[in-house]
Amino acid sequence: MSPSIYLDHHATTPVDPRVLEAMLPYFTEEFGNASSRTHAYGLRAAAALEDARERIAAAIGAADPGEIVFTSGTTESDNLALQGVARAGRARRSHLVTTRIEHHAVLDPCRALEAEGFSVSYLSVDAQGTLDPADVAAALSERTALVSVAAANGEVGGVQPLTEIAALCRERGVLLHSDAAQAIGRIDFDVRAAGVDLCAFCAHKIYGPKGVGALYVRSGRPRVRIAPLLHGGGQERGLRSGTLPVPLIVGFARALEICRDELASESARLRELRERLWTQLQAVGGAHRNGPAAPRLPGNLNVSFEGIDAVAVLTELEGIALSTGSACASGRSEPSHVLAALGVPPALARGAIRFGIGRGNTPEEIDTAAQRIAEAVRAHRRQRRGGAQAGVGGAI
Repeated sequence: MSPSIYLDHHATTPVDPRVLEAMLPYFTEEFGNASSRTHAYGLRAAAALEDARERIAAAIGAADPGEIVFTSGTTESDNLALQGVARAGRARRSHLVTTRIEHHAVLDPCRALEAEGFSVSYLSVDAQGTLDPADVAAALSERTALVSVAAANGEVGGVQPLTEIAALCRERGVLLHSDAAQAIGRIDFDVRAAGVDLCAFCAHKIYGPKGVGALYVRSGRPRVRIAPLLHGGGQERGLRSGTLPVPLIVGFARALEICRDELASESARLRELRERLWTQLQAVGGAHRNGPAAPRLPGNLNVSFEGIDAVAVLTELEGIALSTGSACASGRSEPSHVLAALGVPPALARGAIRFGIGRGNTPEEIDTAAQRIAEAVRAHRRQRRGGAQAGVGGAI
C-alpha cells in the first residue's frame, strides 16, 4: 500500500512541479555538456549552469558565484570539506572538532581521518541538543584545522548558535564547516551572516531533484585550501571533477528560490501544523518531545512514546510515511546516536518517532495522522502488556 500521508520530509521531499518544469528542457532539447565549448549545445548548457550557480549563490548569501562547488549531494560535500581540508593542511594542523550528534556523513569521514592519523574531538551537547560555544573554545588548539557543526539537526530539529561558534573559530584561525542540508530552505540562513567557511547542502531536501548538492567554499583571505577527492576532467576549478548534471543543477536553483520566496509564510504554516500535531499526541499519554521547543526547524517534531517499539509500530502503520530517525542510518539496529547524546534513556529512544511536516501537508492530514498514531501506540502497549502477563502466567 502506497503511503497516503507523507510525514518524512527530513528524509527527502517530492520534486515541486515548478522545479520539474524548469528542468525538463535540459533533459531533451538542451542536453549539451557544459564542458563542450566548441558548439552551441555546450555553450547553452554552460550558460544555464552558470546562471544556476549565480542564483544559488545569491539565495544563500554567498559573496561570489565561484564559491559554489557542485557535487552529487550533501554526503559528498561533507566528505570533500572534511577530508579535503584535513589532507590539504595535514603538515601544519591535524586536529578536527565536531559534535556527537552530527549526521553520519560527518562522523564517518571523521573516523576515516582518525584511521589516517588525525585526531578528532567529539563534543557533547545539552539535553536539548544544543552545543555550548564555550566547549568549542576549550577544544581548540594550535593544531586544529577545522570545526564541523551542523546548522540544524534533522532528527530533533535543534538549531545551533553558529554565529557565536564562527567568531571563536575566526579568533583562532580555524575553519568552520557546517552541514546545512536541513537548514537551508527551511530557516533563514545566510552563509556570510553565519560566518561559516564551508557549507554543505543539497536539492532533494528542498523539493528539488536527488543526485545534486553543493559545497560553499568561502573565497578571500585566509584562503580555504582543499585537496580534491575526485580527479578527472578538472571541472569545478579542479575541486570536483566529473560531467555536471545541468538539469539537476537548474532544478536545484529553482527549488532554492521557491523556498526562499515562500520561507516566511511556509515556516509559519509548518509551525502551526507541528504544534497542532504535538497537542494531539500529548493526549496519548507517556509522550515526550525530544529536542528544544525553540529555536527549532518549523516542520520538525520528535516524540518518544513510553512502552513501545517505534519500528514495530511504524511497520504496522499503513498509509502514513514516518521514520524513527535519520534515513541514512535507518538500516542500523541500535537506538539513535542523537537521542543517546541528548541523554534519552534507551527504552524511550526505542520509542521515538520523527515527524517531518512539509509543503504538501494539510491540517486534515495532521489530524488523521495523530488519530492513527494514537490508536497504533495504544494497541502496541496493550499487546506488550498482554505478552508480559502471559509470560508471568507461564512462569508460574
